[in-house]
Amino acid sequence: MAVNDALSSLASAASSQAGTSGSVSGSDNEQRFLKLLVTQLNNQDPLNPMQNAELTSQLAQMSTVTGIEKLNATLSGLVNQTGSNQVLQAASLIGYNVLTPGNQIATVAPKDGEEPTPVPFAVQLPGTAGDVQVKIVDASGRTVRTLDVGSLPEGVNAVTWDGKADDGSAAPAGNYSFSVVATNDGTKVEATALTFAQVAAVKQGANGVVLELANGRSVSLDDVRMYL
Repeated sequence: MAVNDALSSLASAASSQAGTSGSVSGSDNEQRFLKLLVTQLNNQDPLNPMQNAELTSQLAQMSTVTGIEKLNATLSGLVNQTGSNQVLQAASLIGYNVLTPGNQIATVAPKDGEEPTPVPFAVQLPGTAGDVQVKIVDASGRTVRTLDVGSLPEGVNAVTWDGKADDGSAAPAGNYSFSVVATNDGTKVEATALTFAQVAAVKQGANGVVLELANGRSVSLDDVRMYL
């Protein structure tokens, strides 16, 4: 087996084993290379010996394999460090209310003689919308309140429901959902519903840091628009 072919295989293996626990160490690769080189030198044709250029090329390939392994180890370390930093950053959000995509809201029963507690949420728009309408729907699918928000600019816009039904009475305490219809000069504007929820825990997921919310939902750290 030619040393060049063996080294090509070693290089491919090193590039595909990005710092995993099962990867071959640099020392093992060097030992294999030296054994292959000595075997080739011992069995070369005396009438057609290996040229200096060939030896130099093979040594360069071995150096490349070692460099790939070191680069993979460095990148793996950077990835692990970044993940740890994100977990620490996300942990500081525990106990805070974060604004993330979602359309579930809830009301609480007001005390006797008091007004209902306002329910904050938000609407994110990719561009200006001249007319924005929000519909609050109860668990049975019945529209409880329609809010004519009016014009909203691009970005995240705070909206508040006063907790009342269309007839002015306090809406029953419970869970609700809302939908948003936004248009600009008759053209639909895609709107993203956003809601607040308290962060209860943080964990490292397969695709990054995940926030466990008090309402039972799980969201990515990248989904957080703001916190308070």
